[in-house]
Amino acid sequence: MNAQHIGNIFIISAASGTGKTTLVSRLTHHYDTIRVAVSHTTRPPREGEQHGKQYYFVSPEKFMQLVGDGVFLEHAQVFGNYYGTSMLEVRELINKGVDVILEIDVQGATQIRQALPNAISIFILPPSLAVLEERLRKRKTDSEDVIVRRLNEARHEIQQAIEFDYIVVNNDLVETENHLLSIIRSQRFRQPLQMETIEKILKNQ
Repeated sequence: MNAQHIGNIFIISAASGTGKTTLVSRLTHHYDTIRVAVSHTTRPPREGEQHGKQYYFVSPEKFMQLVGDGVFLEHAQVFGNYYGTSMLEVRELINKGVDVILEIDVQGATQIRQALPNAISIFILPPSLAVLEERLRKRKTDSEDVIVRRLNEARHEIQQAIEFDYIVVNNDLVETENHLLSIIRSQRFRQPLQMETIEKILKNQ
């Protein structure tokens, strides 16, 4: 990576249970030029989650204070909990030349696209709603009522996929990871990011 280049911002959204978090984790684990912007949330940590790694876990009162301070690039309430993305963290990462992933829901993605029109948005689809339901049940983290609510919400979120720049179906984790990596890498070769290279070549003629 050319450290002089500013990193790109990628929005990755999907219905709950599609495998978004696992895919993002694989990308950031395998490639040190890709990082995820850690969001704030008011939901309690799940088993194995650590403060500052998966999320910054804060109280509802603290979250509202941060909203009032204008810290968040976007924030939304999802299934009774608040989530928000800090603009400061995103700026620090892209200024280092790192490609930043914003792993957020459809509501947040809409806000990001409005605030940062150059961000590249990717929506991950499940192979089918039946497969999605199976994955949600296998997690064994939600009650029946929550699963039904997540499935109903998934239908609505999938309808919003047409608003995204890229759509990828998660049939297989390895294959889907490669598809996402191809999208991320390809953005480095867009014309605006290659202007410096063009100028250097012309000056050396």
